[in-house]
Amino acid sequence: MADTYKKYIVALAGNPNVGKSTLFNNLTGLKQHTGNWAGKTVSNAEGYFEYNGINFILTDIAGMYSLRGDSAEEESARDFICFGNSDAVIVVCDASCLERNLALAIQIRDNSKNVILCVNLLDEAEKKGISVNINRLSKLMGIPAVGIVARSGKDTDKLCRILCDTVENKFSSPMPLKFSENTENAIEEISAHIKDKIRYISVRTTALRLMENDLNYIEKAENIEGNSFADPEIIKNIMEKFNIGSDSFSEEESSAIMKKAEEIAEKSVKFSKSSPHGTDRKIDKIVLSKIYGIPIMLLLLGLILWITMTGANYISDILGNVLFSFGDILKSWLEKLNSPSWLTGVIIDGIYKVLAWVISVMLPPMAIFFPFFTFLEDLGYLPRIAFNLDPCFKCSGSCGKQAVTMSMGFGCNACGITGCRIIDSPRERLIAILTNSFVPCNGKFPAIIMIISIFLASSGGIVSAIYLLGVIMLGVMMTLIMSKILSCTVLRGESSAYTLELPPYRFPQISKILVRSLLDRTLFVLGRACKAAVPCGLIIWLMANIKINDTAILRYTADFLEPFGNIMGIDGIILLGFILGFPANETVLPVILMTYLAKGSPVEISDISVLKEILIQNGWTLKTAVCTLVFMLFHFPCATSCMTVKKETGSLKWTALSFILPLVTGIILCMVINLIFIII
Repeated sequence: MADTYKKYIVALAGNPNVGKSTLFNNLTGLKQHTGNWAGKTVSNAEGYFEYNGINFILTDIAGMYSLRGDSAEEESARDFICFGNSDAVIVVCDASCLERNLALAIQIRDNSKNVILCVNLLDEAEKKGISVNINRLSKLMGIPAVGIVARSGKDTDKLCRILCDTVENKFSSPMPLKFSENTENAIEEISAHIKDKIRYISVRTTALRLMENDLNYIEKAENIEGNSFADPEIIKNIMEKFNIGSDSFSEEESSAIMKKAEEIAEKSVKFSKSSPHGTDRKIDKIVLSKIYGIPIMLLLLGLILWITMTGANYISDILGNVLFSFGDILKSWLEKLNSPSWLTGVIIDGIYKVLAWVISVMLPPMAIFFPFFTFLEDLGYLPRIAFNLDPCFKCSGSCGKQAVTMSMGFGCNACGITGCRIIDSPRERLIAILTNSFVPCNGKFPAIIMIISIFLASSGGIVSAIYLLGVIMLGVMMTLIMSKILSCTVLRGESSAYTLELPPYRFPQISKILVRSLLDRTLFVLGRACKAAVPCGLIIWLMANIKINDTAILRYTADFLEPFGNIMGIDGIILLGFILGFPANETVLPVILMTYLAKGSPVEISDISVLKEILIQNGWTLKTAVCTLVFMLFHFPCATSCMTVKKETGSLKWTALSFILPLVTGIILCMVINLIFIII
């Protein structure tokens, strides 16, 4: 009998896009992120379930293609499988592309105990004329196998029964071939040798790669660390000490695994159609073509942005009216309680108004953009974007996966930075993180559109759309340029080769899209922004209401910044607005208007004609508008993005560089534009 009081740890592994997290949700009842491109599952999700009196802890590890993967996600998954002491591993495969999935299953079978093969998506395979002989597959693999449909829950009970029998040792499981006690001891000793010399990569994974003599990984790791962190003689001596031969890990092993996967798939899979993936291939001939691929991508992005900004305007107005009306009610309550005027000002006019402004302006665009982005993710289109843009990013010293993280940045730079976990190379991952804020996020779009509408395209319509597309393309161009500069200087190196899976097209589940996009992305980012907005509101109110000789500190600060602002083609008030808008880009324009109008709290003006009159009265010209537009596009990332960079890199150095790069770029471009206007 199994110990019913013990919680058995079970790892849920597999390639991306095989329905692994859907099975996790089905078994545990938790609703977790089911996509892989956003990088969400790099932090292993855990859930609990009980079956036949036996308790399990199910750990949904990141999708991976091999135990030799380089990305942060794959290293995290590999570390858990190899060193996580799990009681069993369920390897999920896609029935429609079993041959490709079996290579990982064979690796895990040979390196872990109590492995169960779970063949998912049998319903999709059946539609494509693919049938899998599960019994024959189990015999050929030498481990238990079960076929399921995770989305509907079909045969998951059978999987649970096999899992119970496995942890009760009713099935004989092959012993791991590689990770013996000697190997574990060697990894521990090598880790101790290198742990003080590396900071940005996994110590245990690096130790194993040194034992494998994986020269490609070691070279990339040393490039990112900037020094040679391991003595080959010491590694050799440690391996000899624990009787581990240099031929224990070989490149030939990978070829043998692929050949074995092909043989097993050939004997256990049958096709009733000559071309089971024909529909996907026909679509790919269009969306991946050199002629139509990029135009289709730009059209989709433009359509999503147009829907986002158009729809967000109405929602923001409604939400803003509600929040500011509630603020008036709170203010009246405080006044009835005889609260000091300064305290009412701090709480309502300072903290609450800035918080309300951030929520009303930031929430609606994200609530529209991220569901559309998640829809494309689940549809299977995002890897196609990476494929189309890979040549462009390869020329800049990076890879096509950066295109996906850059696209996420249009919704929120913080989400785009988090998404950089999908990039295999540590060097290229850092490049993507450092350059993500070069594309405008949803917090910048309202001000950008306002400037375009007032000073560049007052007629609106198609002209405004062309200008906005031009601004976006300028951001993309600068992303490529800065990526190239970084790859030739502080992050020197060659573009890496990587495996890019083009998953089958699947129509997404709308309910799950809404839950994931709102909970995993929108509320996550909004929460961080609100934390930054609270101290920002306090500082803004204090600077606007503390006066010296009847002049607010805010005005003194703006006058101090005036000379430098003039060099950039703007004034000190605009420059101060950007500085005080560091917690959230949404507050830049309200702070500028507050200072112009000498008010005590941020000002919201929705009437374009009134806004234009105020700006012109305060000295705005076409030059001011263009320079402000450029600086709005290229200035330091917001506080939320900076906090995310620090979390992802663990380094103040890289965080500072992510802050400085766009700031210096924006200052230089504004100075050049100002000089051009002076000469003209």
